[in-house]
Amino acid sequence: MEGCDYLNKNVFITGGTGYIGSSLIPELESFNFTVTSLVRKGSESKLSGSGRIVTGSALDESSYSGFVRGCDTFIHLVGAKIPLTGMKDKFKSVDLVSVQEAVKSALKSDVKHFIYLSVAHPAPVMKDYINVRMKGEELLVHSGMNVSLIRPWYVLGPGHKWPYVLLPFYKLFEKIPFTKDAVKRLGLVKLNQLLSCIVYAVNNPPGGVRIYNTEDIKNFGKQ
Repeated sequence: MEGCDYLNKNVFITGGTGYIGSSLIPELESFNFTVTSLVRKGSESKLSGSGRIVTGSALDESSYSGFVRGCDTFIHLVGAKIPLTGMKDKFKSVDLVSVQEAVKSALKSDVKHFIYLSVAHPAPVMKDYINVRMKGEELLVHSGMNVSLIRPWYVLGPGHKWPYVLLPFYKLFEKIPFTKDAVKRLGLVKLNQLLSCIVYAVNNPPGGVRIYNTEDIKNFGKQ
């Protein structure tokens, strides 16, 4: 896929106080990106890094759109902290609405590149969560913007280590032809791998749509 010949150093992030965002912002700043982060009122102290803080609601683009203009890259990280079954209504009211509002804001502000943290699919579980993420992907694909879709399954890191107990089963199922492809698609990635993947995506905006699946994300840990 052809890349784009644009790239400024200004990035707008939603979900910057979360598990991934709190580590991503300092990582981007270490590469001399200037980060503007949207946070809820009262959560300003939870934000890492030294960039600009915008207080507003991810569910209402009018509360933050004025601060997006001038940022070529929009990174959307908003979503349920721990997606669980039985959260269908929350996925629709938060995860879906927030990406709908983010796309409106990005288009209004002439954003050149939108990075969306999605999820690996298909999968036998979490269908409501996956369906909402797929709707977000579809919205972006038809938006006309250049888009990077990043699809991890579970991200291992501080406070998120319990799936390590599943690693022996992953190794076993990787050897079985019937389950091999599914295991690779729904593999576990490490936080540092995901961060490296997102930073790479910021530095290498596509001309169109680019997808980073689990195996792609894991490769960044080999660099």
